[in-house]
Amino acid sequence: MMSVVDLLLMETSDDKPQYRTAIEEVYAKLRGEILTGALKPGERLRVERLRADFGVSATTVREALSRLMSETLVVSESQKGFRVAPLSPEDFRSISELRRELEKMALRESLRLGDDSWEAAVVAAFHKLSKVEELTKIDPVAYAERWDICNFDFHNALVGACQNRWLFYFRAILQSQSSRYLRLALKNSAKERDVHAEHEAILKAALDRDADEICRLIEIHIDRTYEFITGAEIDEN
Repeated sequence: MMSVVDLLLMETSDDKPQYRTAIEEVYAKLRGEILTGALKPGERLRVERLRADFGVSATTVREALSRLMSETLVVSESQKGFRVAPLSPEDFRSISELRRELEKMALRESLRLGDDSWEAAVVAAFHKLSKVEELTKIDPVAYAERWDICNFDFHNALVGACQNRWLFYFRAILQSQSSRYLRLALKNSAKERDVHAEHEAILKAALDRDADEICRLIEIHIDRTYEFITGAEIDEN
């Protein structure tokens, strides 16, 4: 199953391979900086400055920014150019509500179609996540990025047997948006939450092929994430 990045970077022609590679490099770098918070919500993205920083053409930068706009990570304002998409509790509520429904749809299909290889991938992803979760008990901010990657991989593994590529594509975009909020909130919140126990319960339901139970658990999991993030002070500046 293709990841959201694979889908977004799907090639449309066989010519100009170096041009495509430059776009992908700029896209990937900017996307990573937005998700980690290195580029702040609302920060202006000046094409000329980015062109100079990356050593590419203005057309390449604009194409990369257009791809980020398709993920709603970047917004374009008339006569004002591009900015990193802002954050708000209302926006995250909308993301969480839709993600909850798409996640349940993808999980039901994945549990129905998943084979032994799928089970092995889920268990392996959970094992890696568990190791990082132990480290976050020591320093949650220092290990936030590693945890987020492993968390992303675990949830992707759970829906890995889903064959509906559009469902997989859109839920991955919403998951990326959730990740952006969570990374920023972790810097400001000391609120405790036993996420490992939540993940462990989700794993058990997946291996038991209990679709109703895993859907119930994922609803709780996403709702708690929303409460955790909106309970923290999100700095939009």
